Amino acid sequence: MNIKSLLLGSAAALIAVSGARAADAVVVAEPEPAEYVKICDVYGAGYFYIPGTETCLRIGGYVREDIGVGDAGSFDGVNHVTDHQNGDDNSTYWKNTRFTLKTWTGQETELGTLKTYTEYRINFGNSYGDYDDGHTIAANGAGGWQARNKGSALEFAWIQLGGLRVGADESAFDTFIGYAGNVINDTIVPYGNFQTNVIQYYFDAGNGLSAVVSLEEGSGEVGTIDSYVPHVVGGLKYTQGWGAITGVVSYDSNYEEVAGKVRLDVNATNELSLFLMAGYGTDDNLNDHTNNIDALGRGFYKQWGGNWALWGGGTYKFNEKTSFNLQASYDDWKDIGVAANVAYTVVPGLTVTAEVDWQQVGQKAFDNDSAWVLATKKNNVGGLLRFQRDF
Repeated sequence: MNIKSLLLGSAAALIAVSGARAADAVVVAEPEPAEYVKICDVYGAGYFYIPGTETCLRIGGYVREDIGVGDAGSFDGVNHVTDHQNGDDNSTYWKNTRFTLKTWTGQETELGTLKTYTEYRINFGNSYGDYDDGHTIAANGAGGWQARNKGSALEFAWIQLGGLRVGADESAFDTFIGYAGNVINDTIVPYGNFQTNVIQYYFDAGNGLSAVVSLEEGSGEVGTIDSYVPHVVGGLKYTQGWGAITGVVSYDSNYEEVAGKVRLDVNATNELSLFLMAGYGTDDNLNDHTNNIDALGRGFYKQWGGNWALWGGGTYKFNEKTSFNLQASYDDWKDIGVAANVAYTVVPGLTVTAEVDWQQVGQKAFDNDSAWVLATKKNNVGGLLRFQRDF
């Protein structure tokens, strides 16, 4: 092949390609830029940026199955279930299945971190207690022992900017000082009420000292305010590596009563943590203007019987998967509660807890003459098995 032939062939090829393009032009569209979800690690694991915003969002929750046996008074069983075959009274499991959906958001602003938290719970199962005890019968006549869809509830929905929080929360009388141990039934001797609308301010001095002031509306027959005067809770905490000392005090505007709790937390070793909490409250005006016998002598904050109560216990971690939890409680009415469990993490996100509870009911009866009487003591024993998948 000579130079002339090569040039002629190349020219012919160029002419053919040019003619084909002119006859059938193809336009290839530019690909749209993909918008991926961006991880946000400012507030911890699980957050991501909502596309097009500077807000970080986390979605989580849990699915739980509780299976209880034992005495109804121990909050773990259901007694006197009607046998449909012969009409006899029997006992059966108490069961509850719960789905909980949680959301968290966070965003940095010139006034501090803007946060929100929500938690919604949906339940299916039977209720505690006897089918004819006057407390667990549903509006449709179904007994407490009958399995059915139970009430769903918005447990939390609050907004917080810097130290200011507003919305639906649990009372600072409990959240700031802490609950009563890592047992399931931690309210055999109750230590306070929970759900309320709040206007709170948190202060952190940065040296282990923190404080809270909370204006609260309360909830329920003995809780919700009946005027423009809110309930008030104040708290002070000192935290160090060895543990913490915390105190809270509350003013119940309905009954004009005061209650307080003091708590000591001690990290005894890497495996063992202990706590002791004491409560004291006035009760001069707590025995009037209510039709709920169970609520007599108890305000929204002083839920224990009598003036004083004690709670103590701890957690021992055998290893990363297994822990033992214990709580004992006692109040002025001589009510006693003991709860102990073993919690085992089967795989990350799935925990199985087996608990045994004992309750001795002391002086808590109320007669028609508005005088406290000594009730017959009653011992209740129950057990609870919990499966919980957190996500």
